[in-house]
Amino acid sequence: MSRDDSHSSAKPWTLLTSHGRILVLIAANPDLRIRDLAVLAGITERSAQAIVTDLEEVGYIERVKVGRRNTYSLNRDLPFRHPAEADHTVGELIDLFVAPPRRRSRPRT
Repeated sequence: MSRDDSHSSAKPWTLLTSHGRILVLIAANPDLRIRDLAVLAGITERSAQAIVTDLEEVGYIERVKVGRRNTYSLNRDLPFRHPAEADHTVGELIDLFVAPPRRRSRPRT
């Protein structure tokens, strides 16, 4: 199989679930609306809302109302839910996909 063929398959699937993708999107931009999360994740708004609720119920994210909008914070220290990955934290996943904020470099004197 050539590199070009690796993206075409009779059964399309991805390594990250929609839950993982939504979590990464929220980590990168905690102020995204459900509508924006859905578009970026390639799912319906209803699915995005259900996933956000799932993530909130288990404590991976916390929703805070700011005016008329929601903003989210992550609990980076929680472990993965599946026993095979339970020795890893959500923060480790986020660190793989979300670049840390760039630090301003100080001018050399």
